[in-house]
Amino acid sequence: MLTTYAPGRIPHLLRKALGPRWEITTAGNHLEIHHPDAGTPYHPPRRPLNWRDLLALLEHSFAGQGVPRAECLPLRWGRDTELTISAVQALDPLLKDGRPTTHRHGFLPQPVVRFTGQRDEKGDLRDGFLTSFVNVSRVEPINDISEYAEILDGWLTVLSGLGMHARHISIHGRLDVWRRRQVEGITLRFRHLDLALGDIVLIWNTQTPDRMAVDLGTALERLAWARSRRPWPDLIFGSMAQTASTTVLDAIRTATLLLGSGITPAARGAGSITRRVIATIPASASPLGLSAAVRTSHEYWSLVSPLIAPWADVTDSIEQELSRHRPGIS
Repeated sequence: MLTTYAPGRIPHLLRKALGPRWEITTAGNHLEIHHPDAGTPYHPPRRPLNWRDLLALLEHSFAGQGVPRAECLPLRWGRDTELTISAVQALDPLLKDGRPTTHRHGFLPQPVVRFTGQRDEKGDLRDGFLTSFVNVSRVEPINDISEYAEILDGWLTVLSGLGMHARHISIHGRLDVWRRRQVEGITLRFRHLDLALGDIVLIWNTQTPDRMAVDLGTALERLAWARSRRPWPDLIFGSMAQTASTTVLDAIRTATLLLGSGITPAARGAGSITRRVIATIPASASPLGLSAAVRTSHEYWSLVSPLIAPWADVTDSIEQELSRHRPGIS
């Protein structure tokens, strides 16, 4: 069975894939990987990348490794979760049903909605966290766990192409096998200096362990933050950062994705999430209207996948929903 030999093989496979330039240490089930030159100063690349160029560079880097870009999953999901919360859901048929197929595979920049972001004592999202973001992933069925190590090596090449070199990247995790319902897996996490970026997961169907896959994931926004080291609000919200709190801007951004994807406010189901998000936008957020913030968010999401509803309709939907509970909003 995979669960009995995978943990022991992983350090050896990583040494083979990464080569002698990496230091790999184990202590019990804990594993740590770092570059011998770790600790050298980091200087952000001189050439800034806008969101479109960052996505294009990622796509080009993955394509150079023979990994094509996959079409986004629908935001409305309806199995286990109302919404798509992770690109790994593209692997559901393989991992949850044990069938030799997937919804998507390859490089998948997937818009997702989650309510698990860390918050401060006032309830505001901490820097680095958003309710909606682009889950930049590589989701791949594999035939042997050696491919797990090879995919990690390929990801380090992608990061290097972004100007985030090996000496500033570290990887850590435990080789314990975790289990969640129909799936089991092993997770390693990667950092850029002191900033957590994401993880790479070896995952398989519990009943059919040869149905294996790799889920490599980070957030496009966090990737840009690590690369540029710009202040988080300015990076995410641009000029809008000075017009309202990040909590309000985050809600508008998320509502734009939901409504733009055709998920209108409702009492139940996915629409109840849209209603819940809009309810957090105070009437005082923008006395002159929400169109500028919506338009900016709409342009961002459209870089990843075309939205169904135009920005003007999204704005109108938000303001109509606000008026249901706050008479006088028009």
